[in-house]
Amino acid sequence: MTEVVAALIWDQGKFMICQRPAHKARGLLWEFVGGKVEPGETKEQALIRECQEELAVTVDVGEVFMDVTHEYPDLIVHLTLFHATIREGVPQKLEHNDIRWIMVDEIERYEFCPADVEILERLRNSI
Repeated sequence: MTEVVAALIWDQGKFMICQRPAHKARGLLWEFVGGKVEPGETKEQALIRECQEELAVTVDVGEVFMDVTHEYPDLIVHLTLFHATIREGVPQKLEHNDIRWIMVDEIERYEFCPADVEILERLRNSI
């Protein structure tokens, strides 16, 4: 099983979503910023590193929003979504095709990675 972390970053009532590059698995689907936990890293360290690599921002990692295990045809991921806030920097598209800030009621306008569906459902139910 692959350990993956992601960030739920809010700003003025909207949260950040990122569009995967076309050439990657699940290309052009939307997701939360994040990635794989490397050997020797804590989940929090991995999330800080991924946000730096993908967005050029420094984040403060907060509480876990939720955990999800999802089985894709090519891998099984255990995704931990953390609340996070940007401490430093402005998000840049270093690895993603696009970055958007959306409101919860706009979720259905975007096609997300299947692992995020349960998370998005919880977000919808929390407003």
